[in-house]
Amino acid sequence: MDGFVKVATLGDLKEGATLTVDVNGTAVALFNVGGTVHAITNMCAHRGGPLGEGTLQGSTVVCPWHAFEFDVTTGECRTNPALRVACFEVRVEGQDIFIRPS
Repeated sequence: MDGFVKVATLGDLKEGATLTVDVNGTAVALFNVGGTVHAITNMCAHRGGPLGEGTLQGSTVVCPWHAFEFDVTTGECRTNPALRVACFEVRVEGQDIFIRPS
């Protein structure tokens, strides 16, 4: 399937929820924002905090370590525009969630 890997199901990731998965040794944080699934690296670009354990506020995740804010749809840091995190392409087929590892 063009390099995509199944990582979860929609039942694992309800709307407004977060989930951390391992994809080929890379920790990826999944977010369900308004029924759309987004995937970013789980490591905060500021000090390496686990973004998947952060608080999701709309399309913004707040890192639990130092409260840096990242847009889960673009990877852009709202706290410091010089920082960003990697985003992964997501596909949902039926109930299955797939991402394309980089």
